[in-house]
Amino acid sequence: MNALALPAVLEHAGIAVSAISGVLAAKGKRIDLFGVLVLALVTAFGGGTARDLLVGDTPVAWLRGPGLLMNATFTALLTFFIAGAVRLPERALIVADAFALALFAIIGARKGLAFAVTPPVAVLLGVVTGVAGGIVRDVLTGEVPLVFQPEIRLYATAAIAGATVFVLTIGPLGEDVAMLLGSGTVLALRFAAMRWKLSLPVFNPR
Repeated sequence: MNALALPAVLEHAGIAVSAISGVLAAKGKRIDLFGVLVLALVTAFGGGTARDLLVGDTPVAWLRGPGLLMNATFTALLTFFIAGAVRLPERALIVADAFALALFAIIGARKGLAFAVTPPVAVLLGVVTGVAGGIVRDVLTGEVPLVFQPEIRLYATAAIAGATVFVLTIGPLGEDVAMLLGSGTVLALRFAAMRWKLSLPVFNPR
């Protein structure tokens, strides 16, 4: 796989799983198909839009061609009808969101490095890309964003760790390996946190 192919694959995968999480977030909200599509699209493109605006890369990525928009729309429609016909596991939203976080955190950090920002800023851009779309989705559905819920364990922390692994390893190991290691780090931390209830200390002043 050449150096350009893997980032494109990961970006499309991130768009798809983010759209899925946007649809699943509408469960129980009595939202019609149009509203569900809106949720899917803001989840899929919210983080990337914020990232591109921060680095001054306009028009933002999903406006430059139909591919990303078609991916998100088709995935959302497919998920809408499948979820309406099949009972999905209760944790489906959390799992889909974990994959979206893992993929987008690395895509965002990579975009930062491409614009020659410092490594810490690249990590921050990865976190923004990973969490911003989900924040908008949760606000629109009247929920506390997952990133702020203590029971949704090691959320932003996992994004920071994965983006950091990517930034530190891209030089010695190359882009493809670094992207896989970074996204794998995010997933490993999120799933370990869910399995063993790992979390950061909660602010509870005396």
